Amino acid sequence: MRWKHYVLRCSDGSYYSGSTTDLRRRVYEHNQGKGSKYTRSRLPVNIIYFESYPDRSSAQKAEAAFKKLRRIQKEDFINKSGS
Repeated sequence: MRWKHYVLRCSDGSYYSGSTTDLRRRVYEHNQGKGSKYTRSRLPVNIIYFESYPDRSSAQKAEAAFKKLRRIQKEDFINKSGS
């Protein structure tokens, strides 16, 4: 089981970052309003970035690092990733 750190673009243009082992299921849950409180009022969401990690800890560290970035830094990160 490989963990993934992912970034969603919400309908209001904001970003949401999370971790999961099943990316397809998790994005579906977000779009059904069952994913997180943050995305519930910003539907629909679209996946714009993801990266695989060997374990939960690594994926959550990547998620935490992304969340600490300022918006311009997040945009640079996403653009450099080819999304």
